[in-house]
Amino acid sequence: MRLSSPVSIARDSAAASRGRIGYRSWRDRFFYFLFAASVLIGVLGLVTLLTTIVVDAWGWLDWQFITSYASRRPERAGIFAPLIGTTWVILTTAALTIPLGVGTAVYLEEFAGRSRFSRLVQLNIANLAGVPSIVYGILGLGIFVTLMDLGRSVLTGGLTLTLLVLPIVIIATQESIRAVPPSYRDAAFAMGATRWQVIKTIVLPQAIPGIMSGVILALSRAIGEAAPILMISGIVFITSVPTSPGDSFTVLPLQILNWVTQPQADFQSIAAAAILALLIMLLSMNAVAIWIRNRFQGERVE
Repeated sequence: MRLSSPVSIARDSAAASRGRIGYRSWRDRFFYFLFAASVLIGVLGLVTLLTTIVVDAWGWLDWQFITSYASRRPERAGIFAPLIGTTWVILTTAALTIPLGVGTAVYLEEFAGRSRFSRLVQLNIANLAGVPSIVYGILGLGIFVTLMDLGRSVLTGGLTLTLLVLPIVIIATQESIRAVPPSYRDAAFAMGATRWQVIKTIVLPQAIPGIMSGVILALSRAIGEAAPILMISGIVFITSVPTSPGDSFTVLPLQILNWVTQPQADFQSIAAAAILALLIMLLSMNAVAIWIRNRFQGERVE
C-alpha cells in the first residue's frame, strides 16, 4: 500500500480549494449579472414607456387642456372635471385612511395583546390586502350606494378606496411601531408616563417615517384605481366639478380609459397627456409625503 506524502496531500488540498473558490466566484458573477440584467430590463421598460407617453402627449398638455371639460372633439377636450374629482377623492381617502389605519394599528400593537381575537383580526387584514380591487368596487356599490343610500358621490368613492388601501396603512404602521426600540417605552414608563403618553410622545413620533411610507404606497395605489370607481360611479362625460362630498364625480383613470378606447388617433394623444398629468399629480403628492417623512426622520436621528 502506497502512502501519500504530506507534500502531495497539501497539493491536492490546494487544488481542491482553488476549484471551490473558482466555482463560487463564477456563481457570484453569474447571479450578479442575472440580477443586474433584471434591473436593467425593468428600468429600460419604464424609460421606454415614459418616453412613449411624453412623445405622444407633446403639444397637448397645456393650460387649455387642464382647464377644459371633456368633449367629443379632441382639440377641445380637457381634464378639468376628472382632475378636480381625483383631488376630491384622494383627499377624502387620505382623511379617512390615515386616522383609521393608524388607530387600528396602535390598538392592535399596544392595547389588544396577543389574544385569539387579535390574531384573527391580523389574519383578516393580511388577507384583505390581496383582494382584487374590483371586489371592493362591488362592495362599495352594494353597501355605500345601495344600502346606505349615499349615491354615486365623492364620499362613496373615498369610502370605497379607503377599504381598498386601509390594510396597507395598517400593516405598514404595525411594522413601524414594532421597530421602535422597547427601551424607549421602558424609559418613559420608568419616568411615570401613562401608556397613552408613551404612545403619543414616544412611539408615534418614532414611527412616523415608516407610517408615511405606507401612506405613500396606499395613496399611490388609490389614485390610479379605475375598476372600483367604475363600479360605483361610471361617469366619464361630466361638465361640472364636485364642490362637496355629496356631488357626483369622475376621475382621471376613468377619463383615460374612455379616451384610449376611441378609434381616433388624437384621442390616444390626449389620453397620453392625461396620463402625464396623473403622473405629475402622483409625484407631487409623493414628494410632500416624502418631505414629511424625512423631516421626522431627521428629528428622530437628532
